[in-house]
Amino acid sequence: QVQLVESGGGLVQAGGSLRLSCAASGRAVNWYAMAWFRQAPGLEREFVAAISRTGGSTVYADSVKGRFTISRDNAKNTVYLQMNNLKPEDTAVYYCAARPAAMNTGRTTYDYWGQGTQVTVSS
Repeated sequence: QVQLVESGGGLVQAGGSLRLSCAASGRAVNWYAMAWFRQAPGLEREFVAAISRTGGSTVYADSVKGRFTISRDNAKNTVYLQMNNLKPEDTAVYYCAARPAAMNTGRTTYDYWGQGTQVTVSS
């Protein structure tokens, strides 16, 4: 098993940047494909970005492509989400997730979840 803890959320103005971190403990993070999801009030949790176990492959939701970058440092057991040019519609709780298999965009295919970190973008 793996435990995930997100950090780095906060309040930022539109056009600003934030970097989220997801620290893993327990089993080494290189066993897992990792992803970020987000959930805004009243909406379903949606896929944001995913990265393969080695970091060699990534995939993004169309809404964040070109603005967000997912990366990982397996030596530090940490996954990151660099978010640039933030928009008010990016406001949500951001969750880190892990699955011991190939990366995937499906929310229900991830086995382990963090508690989430709030990102608020003001206009």
